[in-house]
Amino acid sequence: MNASNLAIGIAYLSQTIVGILGNFSVLYHYTFLYFTGYRLRPTDIILMHIFVANSMVILFRGIPQTMVSFGWKGFFNDFACKLFAYTSKVGRGVSLASTCLLSFIQAITISPRNTRWAELKGKAPKYIGPSILMCWILQMLINIFFPMFMISKQSNINITSRKDLGHCSSVCHNKTRDSLYAALLFVPDVVGLGFMIWASGSMVFILYRHKKQVQHIHRNNISSRSSPESRATKSILLLVSTFVYFYTFSTIFHCYMTLVDKPNWWLVNTSALIHGCFPTVSPFVLMSHVSSASRLCFALIR
Repeated sequence: MNASNLAIGIAYLSQTIVGILGNFSVLYHYTFLYFTGYRLRPTDIILMHIFVANSMVILFRGIPQTMVSFGWKGFFNDFACKLFAYTSKVGRGVSLASTCLLSFIQAITISPRNTRWAELKGKAPKYIGPSILMCWILQMLINIFFPMFMISKQSNINITSRKDLGHCSSVCHNKTRDSLYAALLFVPDVVGLGFMIWASGSMVFILYRHKKQVQHIHRNNISSRSSPESRATKSILLLVSTFVYFYTFSTIFHCYMTLVDKPNWWLVNTSALIHGCFPTVSPFVLMSHVSSASRLCFALIR
């Protein structure tokens, strides 16, 4: 094993351990609350699906890449390659869509009563379940063709052109088909990123207006602590910047990997690491964000 493979293996292993601990600990927390009779909030249901999707990405993408980096290459047959690739793709898509849904629900929740979103406040919770189910179904359908072109690196199938993806290989197609598939991957990600930016921008605007309305209260307050609006705004900006940063780079690398015929070692591993960044850090960012948003909702109600 050379130094480059050892270094990238340690990076994969560290990312996988942190991601598994973060996502599984939060999932355990919510599962414990559910079975002890605690009534989960609508946002808690969305968070549980996000962490399940994140875990799918980490387990079915991070672990295979870690094993290959440390020299364990014979484990992956054709079925394993197809299963791991499909599950990881579905998990990534559901994580993206569910995070956008979370921001949308929170934007509705903190919106004033005299806005056009007011009538959705009472209706939104009952649509969360069907919306999450639709996210899973759409991602399963969008990615259903992807495993058909994944094969093991040890496969004896006679194929003239293969694309090395680290733990498995992908069958190369003509440029037209690859371009269409890249567009299929690119469009949902761009829509999700745009929706996330819009929802977060709406929340920041609502918080700014509310802060201006109660500015005299904050001015008379001798406490040195920042206002609930300021803390929530910082939390929203942290979430959206983390989300946009990692998913933008992930989408760019993903599309480029689809279009290039023979990706080099650096491109394959950089793409895989970026692919796992948001699922790894999102438990810590999301829990801080949801906590700030919940405190703000109570403040707005008062």
